[in-house]
Order: sequence, then C-alpha cells, then structure tokens
Amino acid sequence: MGRALLSHFLIVSNSSPRLVSSLSRGGLPSKYCKTPGLIRQNRNLATHNGCGFRCYCNVSLSEPTAPVASSSSVKKRIVSGVQPTGSIHLGNYLGAIKNWIALQNSYETLFFIVDLHAITLPYDTQQLSKATRETAAIYLACGIDNSKASVFVQSHVRAHVELMWLLSSATPIGWLNKMIQFKEKSHKAGGENVGVALLTYPVLMASDILLYQSDFVPVGEDQKQHLELTRELAERVNYLYGGRKWKKLGGRGGAIFKVPEPLIPPAGARVMSLTDGLSKMSKSAPSDQSRINLLDPKDVIANKIKRCKTDSSAGLEFDNLERPECNNLLSIYQLISGKTKGEVAEECQNMNWGTFKPLLTDALIEHLHPIQVRYEEIMSDSAYLDKVLADGAAKAADIADATLNNVYQAMGFLRR
Repeated sequence: MGRALLSHFLIVSNSSPRLVSSLSRGGLPSKYCKTPGLIRQNRNLATHNGCGFRCYCNVSLSEPTAPVASSSSVKKRIVSGVQPTGSIHLGNYLGAIKNWIALQNSYETLFFIVDLHAITLPYDTQQLSKATRETAAIYLACGIDNSKASVFVQSHVRAHVELMWLLSSATPIGWLNKMIQFKEKSHKAGGENVGVALLTYPVLMASDILLYQSDFVPVGEDQKQHLELTRELAERVNYLYGGRKWKKLGGRGGAIFKVPEPLIPPAGARVMSLTDGLSKMSKSAPSDQSRINLLDPKDVIANKIKRCKTDSSAGLEFDNLERPECNNLLSIYQLISGKTKGEVAEECQNMNWGTFKPLLTDALIEHLHPIQVRYEEIMSDSAYLDKVLADGAAKAADIADATLNNVYQAMGFLRR
C-alpha cells in the first residue's frame, strides 16, 4: 500500500480477487547464501491486464483460482493498510478500502494505518496525528466493520518495529539496493541526503505482513517487488533459524513464518490520474486536479470531472491503448456504479464527453455522499474512534506478540 500502501497493499476489484499459488521451491540451502534475484529472468512476474501488487517470484502463471475462505472455525488471515499522508482519494478507495469490505466478511482481517511508513520522507509533524485519525475515520466511514475487522494504528503495536530490526539482521543489503522505488524516490528526494528509512522500509513492510502470520496479502503494481522480498525473507529466516535449530532452543520447530500468498485482482488494479491517463492517481501529485479526494465537496468533484483530460475521438471505449483517459474514466464509472464492464461499454459507446461527464459526476457524488456524512459523524465522536483503535491494537498485539516471542526464541535471545 508507491508509498500509499495499500496503498500499502493495493487492490481494485469489482468482484472476487484471485489467488496465485507458489511453485515448489525444492528448499535448496544455497538459495539463502546468496542474493536472490528479485527480478530474475526465469521468475516471471504474473500480470493481469497490466495491473495489480501482482505476483512476483515463485508464482504459477497457470489458471490461478479464487481463494475460498475456510469453512472451519479458523479463517484465513489478510492484512492491509494505507498511509496517513495526503488526502485519501478515489484510487485508495477503489484500489484498496472498497475491496476490504467484501474481504472482512470471509476472512480474519487486520486493517491498519501505516504511520511508521509515513515518515520515510520529510513530513509535517503537526499533521501526522491528525491525518492518522482522519484515515481511521475514513476506513470506518467506507464500511469497515470493527466487529469483523481489527482497525488500528501501526505504531500502537510496538512489535512492528521490533520485528523489523530482527528481520534487518537477516536482510542482505543487496536485496534492498535492488528496490526500484528506493532508486526513484531517493533521486527525487536528493540522493545521499535521504534518510536510511527510505532504503529499509521494505523490511518494515515485511514485518507488517509476517508479524500476523498472514495467509494472503492484496498487492498492486508499485509494491510487487516488496512482497517478493517479504516472501524471500520469510523463507530465509525459516531456513536460518527455524526447523530443528529452533526446536533445539526449546521451540516448536518447523517454520517460524507463514509465507504469504498474493491476492490478485481480476481487473482494473490502478485508478489513473485525471490529468494523465498513463500515471497513477496519487496523493503526492502536485496538482489536486489530478485526483478525486473522498471528502471533496460536490462542486469540487463536478469541476474536476469537467476539467479532466479527455480526447477528441468519437464514442467511448475500454482498452484502447491510444485512449488511456477514456479507459480510466469508464473504469471509474464501472466501479462506482457497480455495473459490469459490458453494461458500461454498451451504455456509453455512443456517448460524447459532454454527455458522459455529468453522468460520471452524478455517480461519484451519489456514491461518496454517504461516506462523507458518516465520516463527519465519526470525527465528531472522538471517544468512539479512540475505542475502536485501542480495541483493534489490543487484538493485533495478541497475534503480533506471539510471533515476536517465537522469533526472539528461534534467534537465541535470552528472554525476560
């Protein structure tokens, strides 16, 4: 979920996500004695219509199937989160939060505000706490049910930072140097003047996932390298410290971490900018015109859609590579309206922009208005929001502490 994790772990889906299973690895020790190729030629990245935190290393490209929640009393577990930086926009909502609402009904879900990730680049200390509360309120306003999902703040569970440090000791620096996002963001931020956290935050992301023994992780385009690193790191630690080595130290033996599987959206994994159909809708884009924020008033939404970039071609159509803005706006309308791609294509094929833009504007306003009303209600009741976050952190800590204690034991620490 790049830095907007969800968008820490990102999904856009109008239907059930897919699971891509790992191939057998064979367990060769030599794999863990050298830098694994995070983008090896012989380990193709699985893609679906060019979108997604799609699948990375060790994944099958043949007929992936939809994950089915366990019928037993123990549900499979999913974790995801969004950074409290900037305004939560339509891309965050359609790319992650909206999908969580369906997932919370079938899985054990933990959704958190990844505030520790928000400080890897310069930030406003006066705004961090406020933005964290606002992000939590948006989670709830969008439909996350705290009776089904644990909603909490990342920094409120100290095990995230502790596990990150332990994982860092097992992470080869070469793995991190290969991270494309670090190269891009460090260049933009001034090269050698950037903080170390920008380099190491993929290890924190691994900690976020592995701490909860996650079964599945929603993934998107800008985080696919990082989930690959998480999976590689889980296997590396399991090999270095798990199995009989752990058992000799009094542990249960076996794997320390569950190796998470990626959840793959069936379509439309990225919502694009309103000013450039080839760029992702982003909090960090300098122009607010490029995005629809979830809390934008009606007149602002109308103005942004009226002024958004389009083209001069006749009719409207999906999947024309020469018309990225057209595809993006139709996709937004599809996801907001709840209609199928075929229904939207038939409805809009003969429309011009003068007809379609008011249609899209009305659909957006109608969809976002209840979220905005609920958000204001939640923000006006600080006691309720504080309790939701405290309860969520307590539930998360129970899981996290158990994992952390196992890691300390397997790595040979003297426990208190």
